[in-house]
Amino acid sequence: MEIILKQDVKNLGNKDEIVKVKNGYGRNFLIPQGFAILANESTKKVLSETLRQRAHKEEKIRTESQNLATKLATVKVEVGAKVGESGKIFGSVNALQLAEALKKLGHDVDRKNITIDTEAIKHLGTYTAHIKIYKDIKVDVEFEVVAE
Repeated sequence: MEIILKQDVKNLGNKDEIVKVKNGYGRNFLIPQGFAILANESTKKVLSETLRQRAHKEEKIRTESQNLATKLATVKVEVGAKVGESGKIFGSVNALQLAEALKKLGHDVDRKNITIDTEAIKHLGTYTAHIKIYKDIKVDVEFEVVAE
């Protein structure tokens, strides 16, 4: 029997794949649990149309993400921090401050997608952050920590 998976199933396949399974496994487990639907002419047509539309949307998102990556690669970011007399920062600079600095420059990046190389930034200087924009589109951004 052929079924269309509605979600990823371990050792069977990924979402929106058409797979062949034994009748009992499909009718007694996969379909009642909501993991799959029966693959017939109409569901296959719906699946192909859905995949076509999703590919079109994904291409658009990928293009926008690539444009943002090229912009971020050339941007110069300064993050302000309060500094003591010895040049040491009160607290530390993290992804949240970097995301806010990027937002001020007009680039909206989620702080959860920002990874900073060093553990804690406690001194002034230039550092590098890795930003994941989309699935496999990543960019390295250099930012400078300056005194406020």
